[in-house]
This record gives sequence, C-alpha cells and structure tokens, in this order.
Amino acid sequence: MPGSTAGDLIRVTEQCAAGCAANGNIPNLTYRSPNYSANFQASVNWRASATYVLGAQSMKFGYQGSFLQDSRRDISNNQFLSFRLNNGVPNQLSELLNQFPVEQRVRFDAFYAQDQRTFGRLTLQGAVRFDRAWSYFPAASIGGVRFLPTVTTFPETKGVDSYKDLTPRGGVAYDVFGNGKTAFKLSVGKYLEAAQNGGNFSVSRPTSRVSGTGIVPVFRTWTDANKDFNPDCNLLNPLANGECGQLSDLAFGTSVFNTTQDPALLAGWGVRASDWQIGASVQQQVLPRVSVELGYYRRWLQNFTVTDNVGQASSDFGKFTITAPVDARLPNGGGYAVPGPLYNVNQNVASSVTSLVTKAGNYGDWSQYSNSISLNLSARPRNGLILQGGFNTAQTLVDYCGVHAALPELSILGSASPTNPYCKTNTGFITRYTALGSYVLPKIGVQVGGTLRSDQGDTLAANWSAPNAVISPSLGRNLSNSAPTATVNLIAPGSLYGDRVNEIDLRFAKILTFGRMKANVGVDVYNILNSAAVLTYNQTFVPNGNWLTPTSVLQARFVKVSAQIDF
Repeated sequence: MPGSTAGDLIRVTEQCAAGCAANGNIPNLTYRSPNYSANFQASVNWRASATYVLGAQSMKFGYQGSFLQDSRRDISNNQFLSFRLNNGVPNQLSELLNQFPVEQRVRFDAFYAQDQRTFGRLTLQGAVRFDRAWSYFPAASIGGVRFLPTVTTFPETKGVDSYKDLTPRGGVAYDVFGNGKTAFKLSVGKYLEAAQNGGNFSVSRPTSRVSGTGIVPVFRTWTDANKDFNPDCNLLNPLANGECGQLSDLAFGTSVFNTTQDPALLAGWGVRASDWQIGASVQQQVLPRVSVELGYYRRWLQNFTVTDNVGQASSDFGKFTITAPVDARLPNGGGYAVPGPLYNVNQNVASSVTSLVTKAGNYGDWSQYSNSISLNLSARPRNGLILQGGFNTAQTLVDYCGVHAALPELSILGSASPTNPYCKTNTGFITRYTALGSYVLPKIGVQVGGTLRSDQGDTLAANWSAPNAVISPSLGRNLSNSAPTATVNLIAPGSLYGDRVNEIDLRFAKILTFGRMKANVGVDVYNILNSAAVLTYNQTFVPNGNWLTPTSVLQARFVKVSAQIDF
C-alpha cells in the first residue's frame, strides 16, 4: 500500500495446499509484500426506443450505446520479484515488469427491431439486432524499472476495429387446445460475447504484448542449495546460472512484442465470440393456479480463439506417458496408465515465446455444447401461499482434440495444457434442485418464507506433481528448463465429483406501521440444518497424503436481523 515499507519485501506464495507444517499448516499462504492497484473504471450507457401497439400486434424499435473505460496501474514490490515455496522450500521465482499504466477503451452501438403478433391461438415473436463494437488504447509507457531500464512509449493504438454482427431471435407460443391450459413454446436465438475491456477487445493492447507485462508471469526454477532464501544467480542473465534455471521467455527484458493478434480477429462480420440457444417447453395447468413446465434446451458456442506459439512447432515437443501411483483413493486403486500422450517442449525452444492469437478453426475442430432438461412446478393458491420448485439437469461436452494435436503448447486456464490429455470431456448430467415457498400468516400478518437448494459438488481433480525421475525414462530426457516436476491430472474431468451441497434458509418478516412511517422488520436464518457440506477440496495429489481434504465448507447456521424504514 502507498507509504508502506512492505514494498521493499519480496512477495512469497506457498504452493503447499495441505499439511503445510513449515507454514503453520496454512495452505496456499501468501505473505510479505502486497499487490495493489489504483484504478478507475467507468461504464456510460445511453438508449432510446419507440413502441407501436395495435390490437394483436406489438412492434418496438430501439438503439443502445455504451462507452467503457478501464484505467489502472498495478503495483507489486520494489524488487520486481516473487518467490514460490513448497512447504517452506523455494522452487520457483518470477521476474516482473508490472509497474505501468493500463489504459483501455471500448465502445459499441446497437440497433434493434422486434415484432410480436397473435393469430388466434398462435403467437409469433421475431427480432433482429445489429451490433458494431470496437476498442482502442490511449498512449502509454512501460520501462524504467529493474528488468527493463529503458522507457518505451506506445502511441494510441486501435484494438478491435470493428466487429459487426446481425443476431436474430425468434419464438413461438401455441395454445394447444384453445382453453388456455396447455401451452407449447419454442425459442431460438444467437447471443454475442459482451463488449468488454477484456478478451479479444484487449489482447492487442501494446503494454500487454511485451514479455512480462501480461497475465502470464515469466518464471524460472530456483534451487536454494544453501537455504539462505536468496537466489544466488545473475537474474539479468536469462540462461540457467547458479541456483536459477532458464527463464521461461528469453524475450523478457526487451520492449519487443512477443504477442501478435491475427488481423482476421480484429474486424469483420460474424467474427465475435457467440453462442446459439434453442429451447422447447410445454406448460400445463394441472389445477387452478397450479402449473407444471417441462423444457429442453441446447446451447452451442462459436468462434473459439487460440494462442499459437509460432516459435514452437508440434515436432518440437517430446512425448511421454506415466502410470498413476498406487493409492486406494484413486479409481481402481491407482496403478493405471494415464491417457496420453503428454507433451514437454524440447530444451532448444523451451523459452521461445512468439505468440499469435488466432482462430481455433485454423488448426482443427473445436466444439462445446450443452443439453439440459428442466421441470418446474408453480402454485399460487387463493390463501396467499406461493410454492415453486423443480430441477435442472445439464450435460456439457467439449472436444478440442484436433486443435490440441496441432498445438501441443496450447494452454487454457483450468483446461488445456501440454500435460493435460483430457481434450475431450463430458460432465455427465449434473442436476440442481431448487424450491421456495412463501405464506402470510393470517391475523398477525407475518410473512414466512423459505428456500431450498441442492447442488452437485465440486468437480474433482488429482493434480500430481510427477517428478522428473518418473517422467524422464518415457520422455527419453529430463524435463526442459530444469523443471523438477510436471503437473498431471490423474482423473478425467467429469468423472468424479464432491458431495452434494444442500442448504435450507428461512425468513420471517413483519410490516409495522407508525402513523405515516412503515418499518419492514425481518429475521433471516441461513443454513438452518447447520450443514457442513464441503464446497472446495485440496486437489493437489500426494500419494498417501492430504488429497481431497476439505478447504472450505458451507457457512455455519447464522441469523441476520434487518429493518427497512420508509417515511
């Protein structure tokens, strides 16, 4: 923080996720210097519309516009370093260039027209929208710091220039028997990724295209042989020396761009990330003021992008396989072959980073879609009782194996990586149950309400830091950049989940009147069963260690008293 002497200290992050005796058994502890930022973000919106209604027809025409500003300055410590320890033992350090302004601007305009008409028992809806979105970056400078002493100034630069899209939407509602008790509904529509200071709108910002200025840190292995917690090496030398391995990017410390965005991603019709959704449902009145709705919905995504490290070809990667350790907690007790191949880049290009952000379709097929079924009951009896409940069960399938084979270096947070073989995944059907009710007690006028939810537990992984000694016999060499381990998930995503999370909440409320004043006094009781359902787990696998130890649980039962006074 400004004025704090903590900025002279080097930030330390503990890699250990459980059983961290050297850190007071505090998993993933981060300490010493803070990271902070000064920022200003603004969203200015304007709109206009006109509606025309004539009997069974209703038309609407409109315009929406928005301007988004993102002005930030991120600060870490004065040493421009961060250390990573595993249970108190140093194993990696990062070199930083993160003291520079971030300036981003996004603008969009949209025009739309929609119409709804009723023909007897049939109602039709249709709409079309035109969007134009673009981004730019005001002038900014980087450098004048430890690992980049020369100041470099970039003039104002265009980003997306510009996206143009026509997105249709439509719907049908049909009164099947003409008695208002059975309705069939069908909808279809295309939806765009929001215009934002992120994603493709910001990738071409000059101050993020220089090595060490983006979200991916530049790091090197560190073997603290003399245990003095000080890297005994020349940090200005990007090659392996002393206690330090080779930097992950040899372009670090220069003002040369190491990331380029494919011009085909920056302009044109239908380029923007989007998805299509289609849904069909039947709603039936089963009793007066009681209805049931059953629906099916499908969603599929379009226009995926990838980052191709053009300094590395698929032939620059060695392949290896591993066998999961024997452990009774793993499927079938472990000892099985993990699907492969897994990849590790060859040493001669291990730190060559020249990234091209481009369309995934240039390398192969990439698909992602989901199917879901929902059933909902809604009841509003005359006595003021309101009841709703139902379930939604959904399955998501992802397949980017074609792209991954062409780009072994492909890395996506929480998904693709050279050591993740699961490029084709299926979550199976994940079901969520919900219910709510509300009732006003007669005479005393107290409203009683409650909610229930039951969610599928956390997706589980077994992220094993496989040691070089296990990998090298299959790889035929040591891991590149002197890496002591490579992280491999031993369990296919979607094959193992944590326990269900169930929660019941209650609310009691009363409106009190004092002359012209009203007070709405309420008491909320959360998690009335005091469930300790596990929310997150330690997913770092250590043979016979603390894998799947809970790291957070549902908040214990608590009561909140609130009052709203109107006068």
